[in-house]
Amino acid sequence: MKKDVQLKDFRMEFTLFLKGIAIGFLMAVPVGPNGIMCIRKTLTEGRLRALIIGLGAATADLLYGCVAAFGLTFISDVLDSQRIWIRLVGGTLLLFLGIRTFRAKPSDPKSKFKIHSSGMLGSYLYTLLLTLTNPLTIFAFIAVFAALGLGNGLSIFSASALVFGVFIGSCLWFLLLSSGALFFRKKLDLVGLTWVNKIAGILIIISGVIVMVSLL
Repeated sequence: MKKDVQLKDFRMEFTLFLKGIAIGFLMAVPVGPNGIMCIRKTLTEGRLRALIIGLGAATADLLYGCVAAFGLTFISDVLDSQRIWIRLVGGTLLLFLGIRTFRAKPSDPKSKFKIHSSGMLGSYLYTLLLTLTNPLTIFAFIAVFAALGLGNGLSIFSASALVFGVFIGSCLWFLLLSSGALFFRKKLDLVGLTWVNKIAGILIIISGVIVMVSLL
């Protein structure tokens, strides 16, 4: 009898894990600033750099997923009350990132990429902060969890399985995105990569401007 209960609990938590993967993947699919940076990093600096961007974004999704799944309403209330300031910081970061990307000089596609761990840590933390400055993400998770009947009355293990699935699903999307970008990198020369930086920079600047205008 006890084994049957344990098996039932395992099946439920595994199902929640799979649902979390689907939610994390679908929430990450819209190609916003993080997706643009993932593509740009793959094309200009290599796939490993792009995956660091994805890891930062997925970590933010994990944190916001935890707030939604564990019912931490006081955190969501604080984020909602400070939404203007948070989005102001996010818009400023986007503008800074867009200008920096526009002016960046790509490395020669024929040369091997040099890996710098300090730069990777900076990219991870910057992407994490940038994603966290979009408080709409947490309300999107709350809405999705509520629509699917998730997040209410879940045990710690069940909620953990759900948000871990969200993290895996988000990582999976950026893995696929970087894989697709890697295919096109072989067809670009140094001039092409320069244009990648400029186009990516312009798109990110536009995203920052949209955030700023939304505050008016």
